[in-house]
Amino acid sequence: MREFLVRANITGFDVGSYIDNHRDNTSALPNIAIAFSGGGYRALLNGAGALAAFDSRTPNATSRGHLGGLLQASTYTAALSGGGWMIGSIFANNFTSVQNILDHKDIWQFQNSLFSGPPTGGVQILDTAAYWKNLADTVSSKVDAQGNFNTSITDYYGRGLSFQLINATDGGPAYTFSSIQNDTGFSNGETPMPILVADERAPGDVIISLNATVFEFNPFEMGSFDPTTYGFAPTKYIGSNFSNGQLVQDQRCVAGFDNLGFVMGTSSSLFNQIFLSLNSFTGIPDFIRTAIAGVLSGIGDDNNDIADYTPNPFFGFHNSTNPSFNNSRLTLVDGGEDLQNIPLNPVIQPMRNVDVIFAVDSSADTVEANNPSKNWPNGTALVATYQRANTDIMNNTAFPYVPGQDTFVALGFNNRPAFFGCNSSNVTEGNNIPPLIVYIPNSPYVFWSNTSTFEKLDYTLAERNAMIENGYDIATQANSTRQGASNWPTCVGCAILSRSLERNGQSIPQACQQCFTQYCWNGTVVANAAPYLPELVLAAVDTTSGVSKFVPNVFSLALATVVSGYLMM
Repeated sequence: MREFLVRANITGFDVGSYIDNHRDNTSALPNIAIAFSGGGYRALLNGAGALAAFDSRTPNATSRGHLGGLLQASTYTAALSGGGWMIGSIFANNFTSVQNILDHKDIWQFQNSLFSGPPTGGVQILDTAAYWKNLADTVSSKVDAQGNFNTSITDYYGRGLSFQLINATDGGPAYTFSSIQNDTGFSNGETPMPILVADERAPGDVIISLNATVFEFNPFEMGSFDPTTYGFAPTKYIGSNFSNGQLVQDQRCVAGFDNLGFVMGTSSSLFNQIFLSLNSFTGIPDFIRTAIAGVLSGIGDDNNDIADYTPNPFFGFHNSTNPSFNNSRLTLVDGGEDLQNIPLNPVIQPMRNVDVIFAVDSSADTVEANNPSKNWPNGTALVATYQRANTDIMNNTAFPYVPGQDTFVALGFNNRPAFFGCNSSNVTEGNNIPPLIVYIPNSPYVFWSNTSTFEKLDYTLAERNAMIENGYDIATQANSTRQGASNWPTCVGCAILSRSLERNGQSIPQACQQCFTQYCWNGTVVANAAPYLPELVLAAVDTTSGVSKFVPNVFSLALATVVSGYLMM
């Protein structure tokens, strides 16, 4: 953190002295979280670009105008759905870097869709038919295991994801989410703690509302802060038979249920719909079609998007409030189905004491018919969490005020970064001071990154790299070359320090006051926004002349010509 804040170059602020003065009281120093939204492969790739921008290991990421080191300074990184694929993949591969994944070419080969399986070579030796047989055999082994576990479409889909995201033979069927805690870098505190998010679908429910219980998975525990459940089970043993929070007498602990692909699939179970369309694809073996049909006959069409957690780790627990207390099965769905498509819930919890959240939003909120205007975020995810903050299920957890979607679009908050919660006293009612939120929406810099969530299921390597480069530019505002963004790293540093300075009774540096004037929402509300018609900020990346390579270059990007139209300042 020290190195990052020094590079932020906040005029009039002595970073070294500030940190040294509080070295014996780390709670006085900033506590950072990063949250990555859902949105399929669009969210994975856009989020990967932002992660690369925040990662000091990325070439040139610590140069002037960049943001490298923010990742290393963070305590938590939360994600769901497509963003969860990205974070899950990074941690499954020993907290590797985005650049390392692209350089070694063993995973993230999205030119091959989930239906065709991975390209042969490297650790993978399966053709398409063998790939499908491997998926079926691995899922069958779960049914045949000692626990005689139920399966859902999420099991098949999660195994397919593993082939794309985990650099291990057959997609690492033995890799578990809890095993991340054994990684040397994680156990030494050198990485943030990864958190994946899913929603509970209560028995009998079909629609997921804002009152749905939000569950999280981290390497240590799985559970919920919501008052409905308000409990956690050890992630490593969630396949064990629990009753009222205790292991049933004479029952053994069961490990391995938290398969990494299954957890990533749980957080993104809306993509089960892809596997429901198998009949429209050629080359799919009949035994897979039969297996999927068998799953559906057991759970019903209304439950085709669930991940089945049987036995229910929270059976008999908090009977008066837990909707699944008397159900042997806990059914979880995509963490974005309640419209909270940015996983803020885990990192706004008072006990985690987060000061600032960098919220990377790759949502597809806009639905205009013409391609340049559709599939962009418009703040819906923030609005949803704000609305939820005003209900009892949030347990008096405060949240910054945010405007409606029309204001996001009209004031340009959906096209460039914006800060919410700058005034810590101007927030929803609660028992805590909520984090300041740095909202970073998907927008076009060098590539039209508004790809469809469900229709765009494969990417050429050139498209993949262009999406990642665009995400890097979004996070850095073109390495601070975008109009009005020359002080962007300084303003990021100010956002990080804001709550800490307030907590310690220190005045805000003049440079930070200027940043807050520029980036903080000032309360202006717009009732009706004009149609959103974005333009590329920089010259477009050519994805038609072969495989481009993602390597941020401090010189070429700094000299890039800004071609955007009107930009909100």
